[in-house]
Amino acid sequence: MPTLLTLTFFLLAALGLLIIPGPAVLYIMTRSVEQGRRAGFASVLGVELAGLMHTVAAALGLSALLLASALAFSIVKYLGAAYLIYLGLRTLFTREKNIEAHAEPPRSAFRLFAQGFFVNLLNPKTALFFYAFLPQFVDPTRGAIIEQILLFGTLFVLLAFCTDSLYALLGSTIGGLLRRSLLLRHLQRYVTGCTYIVLGITTATLGSEKQ
Repeated sequence: MPTLLTLTFFLLAALGLLIIPGPAVLYIMTRSVEQGRRAGFASVLGVELAGLMHTVAAALGLSALLLASALAFSIVKYLGAAYLIYLGLRTLFTREKNIEAHAEPPRSAFRLFAQGFFVNLLNPKTALFFYAFLPQFVDPTRGAIIEQILLFGTLFVLLAFCTDSLYALLGSTIGGLLRRSLLLRHLQRYVTGCTYIVLGITTATLGSEKQ
């Protein structure tokens, strides 16, 4: 079991990282702006479940196998990028028949959850983060390494759930303001679609070399 001092340093470091918006936060805020609080929280749950999967993978060494294979790394990276670009293009080119009536087609909470899950799961940089960050706080003299990594990863995901939920609330508030104006709703559609595409392109082009 890690010491209280180690846990404190870990939580402070994790909070500092989580406050800075990353791709997952941008995705959650985009969903919240586009479809409201319910969509935002469903996306948060999906993203955090993927975070737990990455934690287990890091603890069992699966992340090391992924990062050791340039082909596997590239396949996962481009799958994630393609999925984000697909969401962006669908948002841009899907006709909104109900926009004049101020209505949106209902979206399944499970579908939103699944999309958030796959967006984070198919991001190899998230695997790299968990594999590089969590072991920094592991002390082999304080117990089993796997158990410590699982503990730190779970704490990180719980903290991420809190901070990401705040971003979801912020996004839904902004979305509510935008939906009051027909012009801003049209603009919101293009901003949302372009955000997905930019996230996808960023995922595909940045950090192409494994460190």
